[in-house]
Amino acid sequence: SGLEVVTVSDLIYAKQSRGKVRWVLAVPEGSSFEKPEDLSGKIIATELVSVTKNYFASRGVDVRVEFSWGATEVKPPMLADAIVEVTETGSSLRANHLRIMDTVLESNTQIIANKLAWADCEKRRKVENLALMLRGAMEAKDRVGLMLNVRKEDLERVLGVLPALKRPTISTLSDPEWLAVNTVIEESLAWQVIPRLKEANAQGIVEYPLNKVVV
Repeated sequence: SGLEVVTVSDLIYAKQSRGKVRWVLAVPEGSSFEKPEDLSGKIIATELVSVTKNYFASRGVDVRVEFSWGATEVKPPMLADAIVEVTETGSSLRANHLRIMDTVLESNTQIIANKLAWADCEKRRKVENLALMLRGAMEAKDRVGLMLNVRKEDLERVLGVLPALKRPTISTLSDPEWLAVNTVIEESLAWQVIPRLKEANAQGIVEYPLNKVVV
């Protein structure tokens, strides 16, 4: 947009993954269009008008870019010859019989700040704290915590089972022969890890959800 702002943090996530989304140029499956230059003189529907205009202008291709108010995928071929639309997996495009011709850009959410606000120490601290908490929430997504008890003699077996961000936290219990272990794992691994922990003689295994993981 040309506005002068400070980029505080990138927040890279999408609905179905922890990656960026793509804005792609897509055309009807049965069309003869093979490259952007083939769309000269055609109508392109998109919500991303300025970027789309710049994309074609940089290639010397003269097209008519029209703003789309939504449901962009259903417009070709009757209301547009091609579209520029955001996608993560491409499933919606395929469902509407469209194929991706090119990636216009990759995109992710950012925290940005007004330069005057950023120059104010108190406001800057609040923005940085907000960014820290949002990143922590993203890190916690799809992860769970595990707590368990284990005899000292079985500790190495248990640690061999546990994937972790770094090393698990190990604490002593009132019984000197027992230790408490606390760690973080991917939620998708829990169903594999917990039975193996039990086989390694871990006891009192507790899985719990995470709200924030600040690394």
